Amino acid sequence: MITYATVGTNDVKKSEAFFTSLFETQGITKIFDHPRGGMMYGKDGKIVLGVLSPFDREAATVGNGSMVALGLPTREAVDAFYAKAIELGGTCEGKPGERGPNFYMSYFRDLDGNKFCACKIG
Repeated sequence: MITYATVGTNDVKKSEAFFTSLFETQGITKIFDHPRGGMMYGKDGKIVLGVLSPFDREAATVGNGSMVALGLPTREAVDAFYAKAIELGGTCEGKPGERGPNFYMSYFRDLDGNKFCACKIG
């Protein structure tokens, strides 16, 4: 069972603006600033995602084949979340659509190139 995920950033201020605006569409807010640099986001007292400067102080890089999937309540929410990510400067990795029986997905990259999936399963 996954509790939360983290992605690296090379620009905490840009990432904070991107994710704060994007996540507010789903009622997810910044829970706290991480002491190492970055922030933790959550909902209902549970952490969802950390956006952090790497622990080793080296440049943050994206993992080829790595992705964070964020479950949303409806297909319309997937469409809106994806559109907001693109509006905020994210890049398209796959527009919203049916990817299999009861798998409605969209894919985008954040400002650092980290890949995300906004999805409605079921």
